[in-house]
Amino acid sequence: MTSRPEHLPERLALLSDAQAAEYISTGLLEGREDVPSIALNKVAEPLPGDDARLRLHRVRDLIDDALNRFRDERPTAADAWLAPRLHETLRLTRREAAERQLWTYMALGVAPDYVVWRHLSEPKADGSRGRVAREKFVGAHYKQAFSRLWWAAELFRDGADYQPAVVACGSQDVLNSALRLDIIDHRPTAQAVVGLMERGTVRTGREVNALTPAINAAAATLMYDVVAPDGDRDGEPLREWIAGAASALPSPRNHLPEGPDEDRVPKESVHTLIAHFEELYADAPVRGRSAGEDE
Repeated sequence: MTSRPEHLPERLALLSDAQAAEYISTGLLEGREDVPSIALNKVAEPLPGDDARLRLHRVRDLIDDALNRFRDERPTAADAWLAPRLHETLRLTRREAAERQLWTYMALGVAPDYVVWRHLSEPKADGSRGRVAREKFVGAHYKQAFSRLWWAAELFRDGADYQPAVVACGSQDVLNSALRLDIIDHRPTAQAVVGLMERGTVRTGREVNALTPAINAAAATLMYDVVAPDGDRDGEPLREWIAGAASALPSPRNHLPEGPDEDRVPKESVHTLIAHFEELYADAPVRGRSAGEDE
């Protein structure tokens, strides 16, 4: 199995897709090879300055703890634990988090062993090896191994409260489908989806996969930000949270960290959308749901 990199510099870096291509071998994708970390760091672009957020070992220590904690469980179980702690450890702005080269470096330069452990598929029936999808190293924000976790925590947190993100990350179908929808950027929509999961209205992957397209389609005719407005966003709590990174302790392992002290999503807006989404879901085709259940 792919091992922890032998060489880990002090700071995070950037790695382009073109640079990464040289190191994403068939052996790595099958978990048989390591990344040549010294060679990789010679071509990576170290991030400048002394920003505490960019210290590599804070992130690597967190990933080591995730590997130890979930080593004997299904790898998918690690998502809900790691997502809020990764978000709180890095303390990025959305502009910074949109830098794809940062996540590529995270996957290849910081924790290729985690990517392989988390995303290696089972061997096939014909005896061929399991494989990690290449997009887990260099994919879009909703597919790449670490980017998807950061954005899930960002989009589903309720102000400083990461618990809704934990609920969302507990469903692979939410991560795989909802994250790619622009409407999830509307905070009341994201919280309403979590609310339906907490109520048990939507439980299985099939149900999530029926709900999200229905919500997205309805958004073309019903402006959610009008019927369920969000509160005004004040950037100061985020700036203060980022500034506090230098003195912050490592993200807590046994209880949830706290995000930026922003206002929570208006409850009235969330309740409005929950009621609306329940109606949409009642009419949505759910694979495997009988006609009697639909009625």
